[in-house]
Amino acid sequence: YTDFTLQCWDYFVDLMRNVRTSELCEWKVISRPYSELQGCLEFWAERLNYSYPNAVAEQYIFQSHHRYFHNCTLEHPVYFDPPEDVLLAMIIAPICLIPFLVTLVIWRSKDSKAQA
Repeated sequence: YTDFTLQCWDYFVDLMRNVRTSELCEWKVISRPYSELQGCLEFWAERLNYSYPNAVAEQYIFQSHHRYFHNCTLEHPVYFDPPEDVLLAMIIAPICLIPFLVTLVIWRSKDSKAQA
C-alpha cells in the first residue's frame, strides 16, 4: 500500500506544479488535484483490502496541507463560543456589579441631600 500511495503523492505533486502560487487557496483550481489524491488513496486502500482512512493516507493529506495550503485562511472566519468558564465570568460579572452600583447611587444621593 505504501508504494502505491507514494505514486499517488507523486501524481498529486505533478498536478500541483501547474498551479500558480496565487491560486493555491482557490478551491476551483485545487479541487481536481486534491480530489485525485484522495481518490487514489481510497482506490488503493479498497483494492488492497486496506482500511480507509488510515495512517498512511492521513499522512499524505496532512503533508499536502502543510506543503501547499498552510497559508490559506477562511474569507469569513468562523466564530466559536468562548469556553464555559469565560462565558460564566462574562455573565456573572455584570450581575454582581449591579447591586454594587445601586448601593453606590443610593449612598451618593443620600450624601448629597445631607450637604444641601
